[in-house]
Amino acid sequence: VQLQASGGGLVQAGGSLRLSCQAFRRTFGSYAMAWFRQAPGKEREFVAAITWSGGSTLYANSVKGRFTISKDNAANTVYLQMNSLKPEDTAVYYCAAKYSTMKLGDELDYNYWGQGTQVTVSS
Repeated sequence: VQLQASGGGLVQAGGSLRLSCQAFRRTFGSYAMAWFRQAPGKEREFVAAITWSGGSTLYANSVKGRFTISKDNAANTVYLQMNSLKPEDTAVYYCAAKYSTMKLGDELDYNYWGQGTQVTVSS
């Protein structure tokens, strides 16, 4: 699986950004995609995940109500709509994928990773 992320940038607090991650993968089997992020000096953390067939979602508490993960099956693309952004959302955002729908928030369970995209939120 190859993952290509895009959509990061600089935005003021309260603003919005949408990240995209296109996957080049086989089209059968249980599958899930997720977003993680890593702020300077911090460990990488889970943001949101979605299962491909059922569309079940999981969010970190810190982004619930502000971020929405969605998918376009035909385009093999997952999106992360980020609203009401805060300076503490500043990080490099990574998309990840795995052929499993278990442990959606577990970073160690993801086998495939895209390159990161920088999101900077100014105060």
